[in-house]
Amino acid sequence: MSELSSIAAAGGGNRGVEKEFSRDPKGSAKTSGRSRDPARQLLPTPVLLCQRVSKWYGPVIGVNQVTLELRPGITGLVGSNGAGKSTLMRLITGHVRPDIGRVEVLGRDAWSAAAKRHIGYCPEVDSFYEEMSGRQFIETMARLSGYTSGEARRRTGAVLERVGMSGRAERRLRGYSKGMRQRIKLAQAMLHDPELLVLDEPLSGIDPVGRAEFISLFRDLADQGKCLLVSSHELDELQKLTDHVAVMARGRIAAVGSVAQIRDRLDDHPLTVRVDVARTTEEGGKDRRRELAGALLRLPDVVGVELLDDAPGEEDVGRLLVRARNPRTFFQDLTRLVLEEWFEVRRLQTLDESAEAVLGYLLGGRG
Repeated sequence: MSELSSIAAAGGGNRGVEKEFSRDPKGSAKTSGRSRDPARQLLPTPVLLCQRVSKWYGPVIGVNQVTLELRPGITGLVGSNGAGKSTLMRLITGHVRPDIGRVEVLGRDAWSAAAKRHIGYCPEVDSFYEEMSGRQFIETMARLSGYTSGEARRRTGAVLERVGMSGRAERRLRGYSKGMRQRIKLAQAMLHDPELLVLDEPLSGIDPVGRAEFISLFRDLADQGKCLLVSSHELDELQKLTDHVAVMARGRIAAVGSVAQIRDRLDDHPLTVRVDVARTTEEGGKDRRRELAGALLRLPDVVGVELLDDAPGEEDVGRLLVRARNPRTFFQDLTRLVLEEWFEVRRLQTLDESAEAVLGYLLGGRG
């Protein structure tokens, strides 16, 4: 069973969000993403373990006291530009060393060659030997990894087939589209069949068909017991891939869990709801929209009500934008109010249940 946790961010204005909190005897926070392999899920050694990791760039803090544990499955990594996602990924893949703390991959220091043999990295920015074909590039990466020429050819063919590039692998890289380059980057990350795949914006530049193919591939890898950490700004697509996300804010892990679970813990942050109500009764009379607005403002969890402009052709419908805390209590009170006062509600829509809204809350209003 998945264990979810969040790491409370001490200081720096970050607010930790806690859900189904679990710790091992050493006190490390545990998380796991999508996986159907119970044997891999219960491995005594986590695939990835970051323990109070910090990294400075001169006076600038890139990552600040990050603790994160991942086991087989898919975890999404989200955060605004400058939140520390790329720095965290570079620490995990052994490109840079932490100034404080430790990063381990299957119990080995991420900086070591022993750990890197178990890591596949798909960076956001590509840097190819542009005169090579896609096949030549992948095969060269295999030879540089120590495989014999025969094994390099075999592995190259297998990964090109898996990322859908077999029929286009003979073209030179300089002529590849953004989506094709993304597929080649993913192929080289998978070449040595690593236990941990760190994928930085892998869905960027991919067309809808390609995204569906990538999502299916990532799920297959997770089902095989792989651990995937996927960074993306395409939050809607990320939610299709996994319901398990880690949110970074100002160099810290602000929350870990599903979007819905994180949102449930944000009860002291206003929820935005649109309410459309019939403006008048059948007999005419008072403006029911204003009556509802006044009644809502008297509810203890409502912090604001805005009267929206009429929609063209819908002058008989009054629209309200309501901001309320404690969603469960608010909706219970709203239901009671509507039934008792006979308001004719035409539409009720929660506007900020998406990952973007959750991220905005955690980043202090900055999406």
